[in-house]
Amino acid sequence: MSAGPSAGTGSTAAALRHVLGHFVTPLLMCIGMGLAYLGAFHAPEPHDLRVDVVGSGPSAQVLAQTLQDKGDGALSVRTVPDRAAAVEHLRARASFGAYLPGEHPELLVASASSDTSATAVEKVFTEVAADRGAPLKVTDTVPTADGDPTGQGIFFLLVAVSIGSYASVAVIGGAGAVLALWIRAALAVAASLVVSVIGMMFAGPVFGLVDHGLGGLWAMAWLYSAGILLIGVGLHTFLKRWTTLGLMVLFVMLNFTSSGGIFRPELQSGFFASLHSFWNGAGFVEGVRGHVYFDGHGLGGNVLVLALWFVAGLVLVGLAGAAESKRRKTAAISSGDVMAGSVVAREAHGPKHAVRNAARAGAEAEEEMEEAVGV
Repeated sequence: MSAGPSAGTGSTAAALRHVLGHFVTPLLMCIGMGLAYLGAFHAPEPHDLRVDVVGSGPSAQVLAQTLQDKGDGALSVRTVPDRAAAVEHLRARASFGAYLPGEHPELLVASASSDTSATAVEKVFTEVAADRGAPLKVTDTVPTADGDPTGQGIFFLLVAVSIGSYASVAVIGGAGAVLALWIRAALAVAASLVVSVIGMMFAGPVFGLVDHGLGGLWAMAWLYSAGILLIGVGLHTFLKRWTTLGLMVLFVMLNFTSSGGIFRPELQSGFFASLHSFWNGAGFVEGVRGHVYFDGHGLGGNVLVLALWFVAGLVLVGLAGAAESKRRKTAAISSGDVMAGSVVAREAHGPKHAVRNAARAGAEAEEEMEEAVGV
């Protein structure tokens, strides 16, 4: 009679251990997101923020040197001979502001490059003009589209495309785990096409984040999404249920924070600023900016970054294929060694083994899909 409560207690304890084990993932996500987002965004400070002072006389040189010294590393100040040269630097994204001193001082910015960087520059030169008793006129030489007044819409487009991509990995890895690897890879490419088209629709007809260049934006969105999906499919062979967490580290925690969509590297700490030069999110954000607003300046380098991440995905899929092939050969050898024992076990227990094996496989697949809650 006492067996009933004991069995119930044991079952409850096992279920509790199972639930507590699954708490590891959300807690790691909490820690990782806090470290990433707060580390990247909590205290933006300019460092080596490139600005120009327009003029070639001694007064322009003195002003530039004064700003350089006073900034204590916050600014990188140089002089340019005229307004045309200053505008060219802004359009080439070689500077983030150009100050024209005089009785009616003017500041040139390019908000499409980064609204937060333009704001930081404006704050500096508003104080400079105020010290000279004159109001500052601000001219935006490269404004953003009407549908994206803050210039941060491209960043949130990055978020949407990223989530659509790595959530698709969870589906392919969980529900499609029994499929051959080449079929999973084909599904990844197909999913990236769908996700990129959705992203293009958001950017154009739905929200008007950009007013031209949708074809190039779609191509970069597809290359970016396909890279994530292929990397995810390849990693799934090795990480299994931890794939979603791994993808969140790669394509959320480190990716969104280093993309430059909110703060460019000139306003971030050294770690995230260094990631900006080669991470795929930065390649997408800066590539779209260059394509849409800056006549292709820097576009080639950013497309190369996206292409290299795509190639990394192909390499991972190849490694996964080799690993899965090796596992199948090992399993075939092992099954031959235990064939006789398996026959005896099936005769002794009938269909119970098959039922338990199917239940175990179903539970593993369910647990793996549960990890997708992280998206």
